[in-house]
This record gives sequence, structure tokens and C-alpha cells, in this order.
Amino acid sequence: MPNNQFKRGELYSFITGVASTAIARRMQKKFNEAGLNLSIEQWSVLYHLWKKDGISQQELCKASFRDKPSITRLVDNMEKTGLVKRVAAANDRRVNLIYLTKDGQQLQEQTLKLADQTLMEALRGVPVDKVDVCKQTLQVVYDNLAKLT
Repeated sequence: MPNNQFKRGELYSFITGVASTAIARRMQKKFNEAGLNLSIEQWSVLYHLWKKDGISQQELCKASFRDKPSITRLVDNMEKTGLVKRVAAANDRRVNLIYLTKDGQQLQEQTLKLADQTLMEALRGVPVDKVDVCKQTLQVVYDNLAKLT
């Protein structure tokens, strides 16, 4: 018997997608209220660059689960607004490395604080052990599907 407690037609992606969308909307509202001209998609790129600055667009695609055209568009827009800059890799000029600008770096503290506030709002009333079980379960689901690609 399959380990599926969902009714027919319900999908994990739908359930997690609804929660993810609600969190993203709340976070976007917080960014807007703080006067930040920054989309959630742009923030996710910044987030990965804060973890490791100077990565390639391909690495950004993989880290953010976005396709190449989406990352190219995001980086183009972020470059225009002065949040990131492209630098050709020294060993392969066909590869663009993406670096944070000073403006991009300065958004880290404020936006991470807003993200933490949003997550605390989202998880209000959820026991820590339940959050841990959920994270472990979603990791297993991801790992199972990653093996198939």
C-alpha cells in the first residue's frame, strides 16, 4: 500500500506550492512596506550570492531551481538597478560570474530580518518537532525525485 495520506487528486506540489506562494506574498508585502524596490525572485538571487559571491549564472540556475532564461532576465534587471555586476571568468570569457555590488550587499541585513519575521509569522503555533518532521519529509521527497532526473 502506498505511503500517501492525500485524497485522490491532491499533490504534494500543490500543498507546498500554496504555502510557498503565501510566504512569498507576505515577504513581498514586507519588502514593499519597507520601501524596497526588490522582488522575491531578485531577493532569492541575492540570497545565493550572499552565501557565495562570484558564482556563474549556471550555478545560480542550479541553486535557485530556475532556468537559464529566467536567471538571465533577473540578472539583467538587477544589473540595471545596480545590485549585481557581471564579470567574465578569467579562464573562460564565455562564462559570466555574478558579483554583488555595494548596494546588493547592503540589502542583506534588512531583508534577512524581514524574511525571518515572515517565517516566524508563517510558523506561529507550529511546534518545532513538527517543523523538523516536515523538513525531513520534504527532503526525502526531493531526494527521491532527484534520483530520477
